[in-house]
Amino acid sequence: MFRPTTSTAHRRPSWRLALAAAAVSLAASSIAVGVAGPTPGAYAATNQFKGVNWADPRDNYADDPVVPSGLSTSDSYATTYAKATAVIGGFQSNLGANTVRLPINPYSVNGSFWASYSGAVDAATAKGFNVILSYWEGVAHKDGVVDDLTSYWTMWQTVTSKYAGNSRVYFEPMNEPFGYSASAWANLVAQWMSTYPSIPKNRVFVSGTGYNDNVTSVCADSRFTGAYLSLHVYGFWNTSQTAYAGWVSDLRNRIGSCASRTVVDEWGAQMTTGLNYTGPINNNYFIAYVEADSDVMHALGMGSVYWPGLRNGDTYSMETLHGSGTNLTLTNNSASGVTRLQWAWGGGGGGATVIRGTGSNRCLDVPGSTTMNGTQLDIWDCNGGGNQSWLLTPSKWLVVYGNKCLDIPGGATASGTKAELWDCNGGTNQQWNVNSNGTITSVATGLCLDVSGAGTANHSEVDVYTCNGGTNQKWTRA
Repeated sequence: MFRPTTSTAHRRPSWRLALAAAAVSLAASSIAVGVAGPTPGAYAATNQFKGVNWADPRDNYADDPVVPSGLSTSDSYATTYAKATAVIGGFQSNLGANTVRLPINPYSVNGSFWASYSGAVDAATAKGFNVILSYWEGVAHKDGVVDDLTSYWTMWQTVTSKYAGNSRVYFEPMNEPFGYSASAWANLVAQWMSTYPSIPKNRVFVSGTGYNDNVTSVCADSRFTGAYLSLHVYGFWNTSQTAYAGWVSDLRNRIGSCASRTVVDEWGAQMTTGLNYTGPINNNYFIAYVEADSDVMHALGMGSVYWPGLRNGDTYSMETLHGSGTNLTLTNNSASGVTRLQWAWGGGGGGATVIRGTGSNRCLDVPGSTTMNGTQLDIWDCNGGGNQSWLLTPSKWLVVYGNKCLDIPGGATASGTKAELWDCNGGTNQQWNVNSNGTITSVATGLCLDVSGAGTANHSEVDVYTCNGGTNQKWTRA
């Protein structure tokens, strides 16, 4: 996928933007974000992949060797190894990453550069990293089709021969195969697998169709049972979408029931422009996209590989490179971006849980499992259903169904205001502090989440009220 540099952030080629926009489907969905159906040959989760892309400043599309930022075609193997050790160490210490996705093309592998470039792969695996090697086409074609099949197969023969025995190395036959029909792409992947039978399927990443933008068809293909699936998703694909719920639906539609096999091996947003990805959405599509997608990935236990961990000159880059020679260091570009990345990987407090009232031993509940905006919340016997499963996000939202928030209607500030269900929108009336003393307080008002009238019976209504220390204002998440 074409990525903008600082100077081209809003000047993407119109035909690529049109194609990408056409790929976006934001059909409404109320599927609970915490539920993923079983898939034959699926994995329990994929969040063992906590990764970043290390990219060429030219965006990995090249008609010569593709060279990740900080490396050079003139480097020896030893120099490449030393540089990569420093960069991978930065990803590890700054972000907590354990996976890097590296680009390859025939120019990188079939010529002299491979002797040194392989040092980056070796350095990463030596530090315990997973490495995903993905083929990128050249810039002259850029049509979503393998440029030259003869050089393509020669490249993969060299790569698989070298790394078939290294269990930390994974193989992605092509990045964004948008020039192929779904059936033609599936057939090429099947040919790849049959050509390299020594590569176990659980070390292959099968790209989704189009711009890697949907995995449902490759997931359904029995030839790929046991393989991982790779998905890409970006905010700039729909700049008019500023609703959190819309982005949740978008990502869920792209995944279908295949979350337990899918790794989002490209997603990203601006990290050098000061956007706060743990605060209000403020009608910003970047913020809505990052907050929604990281919440979905967290809740579904999905791995992801951020675009890019490092790419010089890219406003999306999570890291900035410093130093020269082999004395290289990385610094983070966005604290809130790092928080969201780590949250997507499963960090920061676990998944959706019930919220149990101390005084009643009953749970915060959406009556009748409705998804209707404005529904007043109550307490009910704890049953662990989707209507009682609340996810506390880094933005301090309490989210149910994946796209509905615990809300104070209309931003009201009065004690006794009933708590309700509403589309997540990032307002402070949807932000909550979960406190060590057992209270849950509104960021907007400081009022406590409260069972009205200290009720303990099923269907007792929930409101916000002046904090008074009562057991009807004490909650546990478990």
